[in-house]
Amino acid sequence: MEGKPIETEKPPAAVAMAAPMPDAPRVAAPAEAIADAVFVSALPADEDERLRAEIVAALKTVYDPEIPADIYELGLIYEVAIDAERNVAIAMTLTAPGCPVAGEMPKWVENAVNAVPGINNTTVTMTFHPPWDMSRMSDEARLALNMF
Repeated sequence: MEGKPIETEKPPAAVAMAAPMPDAPRVAAPAEAIADAVFVSALPADEDERLRAEIVAALKTVYDPEIPADIYELGLIYEVAIDAERNVAIAMTLTAPGCPVAGEMPKWVENAVNAVPGINNTTVTMTFHPPWDMSRMSDEARLALNMF
């Protein structure tokens, strides 16, 4: 499924993506996820919970080829917004602006999330504001990278 063009250098996702859904609740990611991920949803709670879990599972299938941890556990996902039509907008970053897969990874994310049943379309926006740092990594990522 083809998505919209990938955009870069937008303002932080919480500002850029929350506007289309002013009544949508902003909720923290599940406890097992990174602390800073934000989910915004316009869906009923039961459907939101199911889709959120499936989206997180899809995101966890995407890896930076140079790092043995998935992008979700690395803390590269800043925000996931789901509108009432089941369109998903994802704001993400990279470990560094010069990442060799910078042009490819957003498409990998888009394809992974578009494969979730019930998702209409996914748009990925790259941002480097705020810049990623290692404090965003989960314990699982730190363990995979021997950073304890």
